[in-house]
Parts: sequence; C-alpha cells; structure tokens
Amino acid sequence: MNEDQSMQDMKRIPAELLQERLEVVKQLSNDDLELYEISKDKLTGEHYLHYAYLHKQVAAMGPESSGIETFHQLMSLESDDVLAFIFGEQEFTYPAAWKRSFLRNGPEGDYVWFNPEYTQDEENSEAIANELREQLLRFKQSKELTPEGVSRLLQDLDRTRDGHQSE
Repeated sequence: MNEDQSMQDMKRIPAELLQERLEVVKQLSNDDLELYEISKDKLTGEHYLHYAYLHKQVAAMGPESSGIETFHQLMSLESDDVLAFIFGEQEFTYPAAWKRSFLRNGPEGDYVWFNPEYTQDEENSEAIANELREQLLRFKQSKELTPEGVSRLLQDLDRTRDGHQSE
C-alpha cells in the first residue's frame, strides 16, 4: 500500500490508518447520539464528511456488554460541498445527503466502501413489480381473455416497464 495513496482507491481501510491520516476541519453538529464533522486527509488533502452515531442494543445482555456501539461513516467531498456544508447552504444529514458511495466501519475494524444506489434500484424494481402485478390482476378479473386482450395486456406491460427504464 502506497503511503500517500488516496483512500478512495482502497477497498479496505484499517481504522488505524484513518486515525493517523484524518484531522477534523470543522464540527457541523454534535448531540448525545450523532456527530457530523468535516475531516481532511493530511496526506492527500481530500475532505470527508464524517458521521458517527451511537447505537443502543436493547438485546445486549451480561455485565461485560455496555449495549452501546459507535458506528462511523465517511463520504468523500468535493471542494464545493465542503464550503456549502461549512456555510450551512447544503444538507449533510444521513440518509438524506448520503446518495453516493461512502466508507463505513465494518467487521475486524476495517472500513469498506458502501454504495447506497442499490437501495434506490431495489425500490424502483419493487414499484415496477407492484404495477405489473396490478395490471395482471386487473386482466385476470376482466372478461378480455381473448388473443386481442392478451396482446393489449402485453403492450401495456411493455409500456409500464419501458416507462420505468427511461426514468
């Protein structure tokens, strides 16, 4: 691993490396459960939006377990984003502002890149499936069980699918 390599080019990033390389530039928000701050990589000059939150585990049992875990996420920022966050001109809270890939802490103390776009794709696919299901149910209940009716149904299904793909 190259010492001054961008963390954006790494697949797994040890927590120790983040602690060594990141310095806080500006705290944006801090309360009992959440923290938002802008951090800068001292070696590359890249900026990150750091989001930390406490998660209280209700199911945690035993005297050794505090039942509280801290999670961290870091989203890389462009210069314009940094200024907009600092001057309060842009939303930074999770999940509203976290639409692109970001680092989040995972197993064994490493951070890995997470892409939130798949959840949007999943929601879109579910909406299409529900629409198609409704069209099929309406067809089953109709009296148009003819070759012409089936042809119309298939055209409607194609239009529904094509309409969602163009979005």
